[in-house]
Amino acid sequence: MIFASDLDRTIIYSKRAMGDLEKQPEGQLKLVEIKDGEQVAFMTKEAFIALKRITQRSLFIPVTTRTTDQFSRLSIFKNEIEVKYAITTNGAVILEHGKPVEGWTEYVKNRLRMESALEKELLSIFQREGIRFDGIKKQAGNLFFYFILNSLPSTVELQLMNDTARKVGWRISLQGRKLYFIPLAISKGSALEYICQTEGAKAIAGAGDSILDWDFLQNCQYRFVPNHGELAKATDTSDLIFTKSRGICAGEEILQQVLELLPLKV
Repeated sequence: MIFASDLDRTIIYSKRAMGDLEKQPEGQLKLVEIKDGEQVAFMTKEAFIALKRITQRSLFIPVTTRTTDQFSRLSIFKNEIEVKYAITTNGAVILEHGKPVEGWTEYVKNRLRMESALEKELLSIFQREGIRFDGIKKQAGNLFFYFILNSLPSTVELQLMNDTARKVGWRISLQGRKLYFIPLAISKGSALEYICQTEGAKAIAGAGDSILDWDFLQNCQYRFVPNHGELAKATDTSDLIFTKSRGICAGEEILQQVLELLPLKV
């Protein structure tokens, strides 16, 4: 079977995410990422064992908004868990055995040229509408951008931003303190669909915490969602399996439930 999963705040958690959601005793954690010599992201040891068992018996596909460089910092996929495919940069890049699938990259770039305004045009529109961002702006290559916010916008402000962005082919997603602005042409769901067609198989299970993950969860028969995320607060989604746990323990709960699905035939 195919199991596709978001990473951050779904099955792996940064120190900040654990502080925002629920702290976990150090002895129960598995280090999964080091950045500039600092330990920055973890999963529970039981979650890691479960994920390793899943990858031995199914096709596991990491699906992340991280850029390819950010994804490469995850040591578990370098040294301990081998993956055939990975979807990075929110679906703009598909890696096969660690290398970008060039045909897919060109397809996405062509859609971007036809369907979405340039980033500078979007920012000019926000400025004219009087929309300001209290935070530091970061780039994800030349494909999309995000702000690390000092203060969180209200629900009304988020809706105004999203409505404004969608008029010119963009959308937003608030994940913790990161507010993402992503062209509609860049989609995790389209990337997963491409892999499924290549493999001649369906995605049986999927897991994710954000609205951006709904793109690919729609392609999955079983849809697991941690109860702390953006997607859990949405009112227009259905057929989701919410965790009882919050924070890093939700990731372990999801992977244990996926293990129970392994006997299913594709």
